[in-house]
Amino acid sequence: MLFTEVPPLERPAYAVQAGFDGVEILFPYDVPVAEWARALDGVPLALINTPPGDWASGERGFAAVSGMEARFRDTFLRGADYATRLGAARLHVMAGVGKGPVAEEVFLSNLAWAAAQAPDLHLTLEPLNPSDMPGYFLNDYDHAARMIDDLDVATVGLQFDLWHATRLYGQAAVVWDAHKSRVSHVQISGFPNRAEPGGGGFDLTALCSDLDAMRYDGFLSAEYVPAAGTLKGLGWLTALKGRSALIGTDG
Repeated sequence: MLFTEVPPLERPAYAVQAGFDGVEILFPYDVPVAEWARALDGVPLALINTPPGDWASGERGFAAVSGMEARFRDTFLRGADYATRLGAARLHVMAGVGKGPVAEEVFLSNLAWAAAQAPDLHLTLEPLNPSDMPGYFLNDYDHAARMIDDLDVATVGLQFDLWHATRLYGQAAVVWDAHKSRVSHVQISGFPNRAEPGGGGFDLTALCSDLDAMRYDGFLSAEYVPAAGTLKGLGWLTALKGRSALIGTDG
């Protein structure tokens, strides 16, 4: 989403030059691992997503999709392989389109299996708002928190996205205060538009202070659509640099 002015493999270098401490890659799977490794050249990789399937046809992952357990296992293992070989700190498990008790049962079963298959990986669950992701199973932070608590696996945590939390609840601070103890990865953006971070009644400096107090060991990842080119809108990054939370960009 950032540095789209250049091809994907060039973005890690641009991100570091711009002052980011690491990068996040949504879906790295169209490029061989070796090419990404060369492009990263030691730059920390904050997070990748599990393969979503055929995006154009509406697939958004398979973890909560009944009847697609085999497909989930195949895609998860591919994602875990990429994450491990590239040193990704987090792997976001995409739930897919589904609803109801059966989808939840499938989701929890698949997550337990995934955590056992990749015990050294931190897996994240991210609720997505239905306007941006219609039909997506995981669209409520309270629901996600309950399932994380029910699963009770130390390597499975919550992915807090400022944009989605605000779209879902109106006030992202309410979500953060209720669930920050479960958070394993943080993504920030602006509101009411998903542009440069800021607005929406959310204090980013206070967020950094909370992360410091929590001894958070992940990244504060920038996931937004630049209003007028990536480099022109990095004043927020300058303002937040110096905090202990590392800053990453979604490439």
